[in-house]
Amino acid sequence: MISAEKTLITLATYNEIENLPRLVGELFRYAPQLDVCIIDDGSPDGTGRWCDEQAEADPRIHCIHRAGKLGLGSAIVAGLRYALDLGYDYVVNMDADFSHDPRYVPDLLAAMNCNGEGEIDVMIGSRYVPGGQIEGWPLKRHFMSRAINWYSRALLGLRVKDCSGGFRCYRTSRLRQLDFGQLSSSGYSFQEEILWRLKQLGCRMGEYPITFVDRVHGLSKIDSREALSALSIIARLGARNLVRR
Repeated sequence: MISAEKTLITLATYNEIENLPRLVGELFRYAPQLDVCIIDDGSPDGTGRWCDEQAEADPRIHCIHRAGKLGLGSAIVAGLRYALDLGYDYVVNMDADFSHDPRYVPDLLAAMNCNGEGEIDVMIGSRYVPGGQIEGWPLKRHFMSRAINWYSRALLGLRVKDCSGGFRCYRTSRLRQLDFGQLSSSGYSFQEEILWRLKQLGCRMGEYPITFVDRVHGLSKIDSREALSALSIIARLGARNLVRR
């Protein structure tokens, strides 16, 4: 059962015109009462133009346009800030390439309050808890993902199994306690850093099993430079974590 409280779905996009129209349709199929905010980094394929056209016709759709690729982490922050500014109770962030199935959105929201352990502040759609799985990845990518999650847990003291997954539901009342100006990650290490900072605030985290499916249309945005930058930032945060201990 979906919460009656106000919820915003945020989607960071760059050249996702092949996926976005169908994805938004599927989101409204499973959760018609929710709003969607698309944060587009100047996609040359018409993604931003499509967003504007849909927003004019449907008040549930909102658009944020940014001048060029400014990083996944900063795009997610823009969506989180938008949710806080407009008074949403929950914000769900997910990928725009169908790696995260829209059918899980109601489950993530329900698990925020019905997991048997009281209220949860961050619910992660997890690939690495019992019942979770990944489809379509080569062995090398499985190894890299497992390694980055082990690395993040070891250095940052995180207890969740899926630290790098981007399918998450946040309780905005806890996000309001976060100083976004302290975030050092604009790219992919944002996923680990925000968990680490929310952990310092005493936030409770949970994981709900999902099946992650590798994208069919479009190209992955991560490259070796992004990956190395993420490892470096996590290492710096880990050093700070050690000093705190």
